[in-house]
Amino acid sequence: MAVIKVPRPPASAFDLDRPVSTLLKNQIRHLQEAEFRLPANMQTNIYINAIKTEGEAADYIRKVTTALHEAHAIGPTMGSRPVLKGAGRGFRAAGRDLAAAADAKRNVKQKKKSTNKKTKSR
Repeated sequence: MAVIKVPRPPASAFDLDRPVSTLLKNQIRHLQEAEFRLPANMQTNIYINAIKTEGEAADYIRKVTTALHEAHAIGPTMGSRPVLKGAGRGFRAAGRDLAAAADAKRNVKQKKKSTNKKTKSR
């Protein structure tokens, strides 16, 4: 396989004082959603709307990423959802029963179409 040489980015590409781009803002929002799933003592409590530069964004991303890695290393907390073991046939059957009940409710409120339509005569 041929080796493809990729040039290094210029030093001017790294500007920590540059305003945050829309792409970076969206990434920060997604990271904040992940951060909110962490235990309260592991959250950074940084107000993301105050992040205005790429340097501030980098600091926030670094802190949240570190917290996520630490939380993953610790394992699930007491507040997390339990893993359903042996939820095979019984779980599926319960879901099927719920779907059937929902269909029954939906069929009750069907309106009948009127067969006698009156038209205006000119």
